[in-house]
Amino acid sequence: MITPEQLSAAPKVLLHDHLDGGVRPETVLELAKEIGHVLPRSDAGELGEWFVESADSGSLERYLETFDHTVAVMQNADAIKRVASECVQDLAADGVVYAEVRYAPEQHLNGGLSLEDVVDAVHEGFEHGMARAERPIVARQLLTAMRHKARSMEIAQLAVAYRDDGVVGFDIAGAEAGYPPTRHLDAFEYLQRENAHFTIHAGEAFGLPSIWQAIQWCGADRLGHGVRIIDDINYDPDTGKAELGLLAAYVRDRRIPLEMCPSSNLQTGAAESIADHPIGLLAKLRFRVTVNTDNRLMSGTSMSRELTLLAEAFDYGLADFRWFAINAMKSAFLPFDERLAIIDQVIKPWYADALAEAK
Repeated sequence: MITPEQLSAAPKVLLHDHLDGGVRPETVLELAKEIGHVLPRSDAGELGEWFVESADSGSLERYLETFDHTVAVMQNADAIKRVASECVQDLAADGVVYAEVRYAPEQHLNGGLSLEDVVDAVHEGFEHGMARAERPIVARQLLTAMRHKARSMEIAQLAVAYRDDGVVGFDIAGAEAGYPPTRHLDAFEYLQRENAHFTIHAGEAFGLPSIWQAIQWCGADRLGHGVRIIDDINYDPDTGKAELGLLAAYVRDRRIPLEMCPSSNLQTGAAESIADHPIGLLAKLRFRVTVNTDNRLMSGTSMSRELTLLAEAFDYGLADFRWFAINAMKSAFLPFDERLAIIDQVIKPWYADALAEAK
């Protein structure tokens, strides 16, 4: 078992978190006031509740609509720097020791910024946040292209250009239905030629074909969500035996990381409850499962809350959370030696002490 105090202190690794989905409600209010943007609520607490309620619709499309307000207040460099800095500080306060935070630069150009200006602003904000954080944290950027737009090659080239300056990879996001990842095959082929890392949102609102395309056509290093891989597994709860289809077996055999976001999946209808979430079976079958927040504002969540929900649903304890953290750190887009340093010098020592104390 793990106590709330241990859970807060435990070193956590976060691979799937959206910058525009984790803005503090009070920051949204203040930035909106500066630019005259009208919000649905004028109180920070009520605004935070509005985001969660609006996102809790069971529809990915409706869920994505809530971003109109956060993106609207992130259209100048100072606002982006502030949001980025606060993001890192909030994650560190929650015990996150390594985070890859993603956002779509093309969504922050309405105030006259260039794509490069946006990346520079986030980088400056991250550096400020890491310097001011109450606990040590390493934060890096993932640059996201929108799957319904046509700028994926530009964003891929931007990710490569900035890979030595705080950007560790590329992502593609947005509504899955009707926008398969193969529409952006040229960008993924370019990234592979450049030896660059990338993840793809797949298997959340859409099924196995999107996962198959992301891996076999596009060559994704990781799967964003990937919950629908469960559809390729025939599991008998009475005998505990599982029969894996060819795709599920390939994902498990190749140790392709699954960036799972339990609370977010409930909101978008990818799972009905935490107890019914595929993460339970996938972890039992030893897929490369990682735990993530997705959008902390829209889900009213944190890494500690996600782990608490999993502990309550699946009776997870210290050893399980150690496994999740190491899974995620192994799957990070940092260079190998830097990943190993965090595993050996931060994660393993903390859990060794906690497990020894639990005895």
